Amino acid sequence: MELALANQDLKRRIHVLGTGGTIAGAQSDSRHLGYTAATYGIDWLLNAVPGLHDLAILTGEQLVNIGSQDMDDRIWLQLARRVDELLSTPAVDAVLITHGTDTLEETAYFLSLVIASPKPVVLVGSMRPATALGADGPANIYNGVALATDARAAGRGTLLCLDGEIHRPRHVTKAGTMSSNAFCSSPAGLAGVVLAGRVEWFEVAGAARAHCFSIAGRDELPRVDIIYAYPGMSADLIDSLVAAGTRGLVIAGVGAGNINRSAIARLSAAVANGIPVVRSSRVARPMVFRNAEVNDDHHGFVAARDLNPGKSRVLLQLALTVSTDAGRIQEYFERC
Repeated sequence: MELALANQDLKRRIHVLGTGGTIAGAQSDSRHLGYTAATYGIDWLLNAVPGLHDLAILTGEQLVNIGSQDMDDRIWLQLARRVDELLSTPAVDAVLITHGTDTLEETAYFLSLVIASPKPVVLVGSMRPATALGADGPANIYNGVALATDARAAGRGTLLCLDGEIHRPRHVTKAGTMSSNAFCSSPAGLAGVVLAGRVEWFEVAGAARAHCFSIAGRDELPRVDIIYAYPGMSADLIDSLVAAGTRGLVIAGVGAGNINRSAIARLSAAVANGIPVVRSSRVARPMVFRNAEVNDDHHGFVAARDLNPGKSRVLLQLALTVSTDAGRIQEYFERC
């Protein structure tokens, strides 16, 4: 009995926040593709994974139960505040978050920018619902808990664990809609892997970027919209969003963040009226440098570098809580 109690005391204490998604979804028939996301609660998910409670002392909490297509700024702020609150207490060693995969990368990146604690924050999801043949959620939860309990995860910032792979929020993207191996971190590469609960790191400790922003006292984030570039794109879209009250614009440009000449003229006018513009790219592995084909210095644009449009929007929203200056915002894109 004394040995059992000692082993229990040595276990790390992981608090699991459920937000819904496919990982909590159910099918009416496991042979069909159709399913309903966000069906099961977090307690059901934790009890459905064999051996999970042997890894750590687990507590669960259902923050929201939604498909991640319904994630929004309000829930991000709620989630970040709850994570901060949990990690500030000695009773919690790490936080695990279950989340839908559609917007998982944006939520993870947001948390990486605002959570200051060195304690691990790990996000997991799944490509198949909990009742599907070959459901990937249980293994992802198991490996996510194993990652959260790994002492070497401390100080590495927010992490994602999917299909046995450890990803960093800035680099990861959902690249497929079918396979359980749908997420990739190309060309930066994986942070590590988790094999049957065993964590192997590919990068040295302390490689995480520092958090960049405070959300103290914030109930909402500035509105930022994304415009998808295409041949014959109408510049009227830009005027419509400006008239609707957007505070910033992200361009999902063609190639290296390019847009047609009429759009550039309207975007320059938006910048002159105090609305920052970020050039990202719609390609699978974006890299947008300043002053390549577009003269960013002349137009006052910000280059997104390796951030895709979705994560560029997240960063611009947070940057706008500090400044509207293009030079200052560019610095955030360089280091956050």
